[in-house]
Amino acid sequence: MSRLMNRRDFALGAAAGALAVSFPEGRARAALAPLKIGVLLPRSGFQALFGQGAQRGFEVAVKVVRDMGVEIELINADTESKPEVARTQAERLIRDGAQLVSGCFDSGQTAAAAQVCEQHGVPFLINIGADPAITEQGYKFVFRNFPTSIMLGSGSLKLMGELFAATHTAPKTAVLMIINDTFGQGFLKGLNALLPKSGLPFQIVETISYDPQTKDISIEVAQAKAAGADLHLAVTRLNDGILMIREMVKQRYEPMGVISPGAPGFYERQFIKVLGKYAEYNYSINPWMDPKQELTRELETAFYKEFPDQSFDLNIGFSFEAVMIAANAYKRAGSSQPQALVEALRATDIPKRVMVGGPIRFNEKGQNVDTGMAALQIRNEKPTVVLPAANAELAPVFPVPSWTQRG
Repeated sequence: MSRLMNRRDFALGAAAGALAVSFPEGRARAALAPLKIGVLLPRSGFQALFGQGAQRGFEVAVKVVRDMGVEIELINADTESKPEVARTQAERLIRDGAQLVSGCFDSGQTAAAAQVCEQHGVPFLINIGADPAITEQGYKFVFRNFPTSIMLGSGSLKLMGELFAATHTAPKTAVLMIINDTFGQGFLKGLNALLPKSGLPFQIVETISYDPQTKDISIEVAQAKAAGADLHLAVTRLNDGILMIREMVKQRYEPMGVISPGAPGFYERQFIKVLGKYAEYNYSINPWMDPKQELTRELETAFYKEFPDQSFDLNIGFSFEAVMIAANAYKRAGSSQPQALVEALRATDIPKRVMVGGPIRFNEKGQNVDTGMAALQIRNEKPTVVLPAANAELAPVFPVPSWTQRG
């Protein structure tokens, strides 16, 4: 070796080695100029923690794919957690030379950015954003690696069935507390359509919607408690999720368990840090990194070398995969021209990935239908995969201990 490698270099190099199968052979590094990716995320506003987390995934990914011969230049923009700002910032990214745009985490912001990119003929690669309507518009320049809310709902119901089978339980009733934003509305529509056909043992006896920016959720939690259901389903964001659990503890509301089916919040580092022992044993069913995959382990090592005090979660995984997909397409296309990139994206076939699921491929609508789901349970202050069994790190616990018996 021409020089000694420090531990950080080794971690990044190892991740690049695991990633090699995802890149085609071909052009030398010098043959391609840097691909300019516009990264549109909520860096401020009430979703700032999610956007800032996703940004770290983009940054680590740039360093990893560089070792595969693809240079990426990030052009960053802030949606301020507002769809109207996402639209104007997407316009700005394109004016500033972005050859591909990625984002936005929130479905409303993502939908606004998708319209802009389609109008300008610039490829838009969704890292996170679940509204099914986004890939039902007949867009030619929009691609999504993240599951739709219908996929999240069906995957969550399937894993709930596996959870009850694995723990020999059968809750009969459930209450659903759900945010009333674009994501929540899309999720509720899908859940209402899917649940009657799911074969699950429970029925939802009360549905309670609320503003995710609320500062007081006591009335809604009291209403949920009064329903007397066996199971509490919670479709939240981060801050309202924290408020919800705190209020459940305060009101001594203790169902068999709390499950967040396909929503953000419960797996977040801040959720665990703020709630402490009360975060333990709560469930989140989400797309997640596959702990059994070599690429996941190497990426996690590389991530913690860069950001030792931050959370390695799905925001990181999907942002990393967005860059991996873009770099893969760029290297195959050999050009940053929009039509060449779009044709390469349509032909994407990446067998080795970070997230649970099959190969990364896009259907005729630009949707990857092969991303899977995992049941996570907070155990020892960490989101831990407990299902599917093939990917599990620990066995699931359900019913969960009472609030006073945790920690």
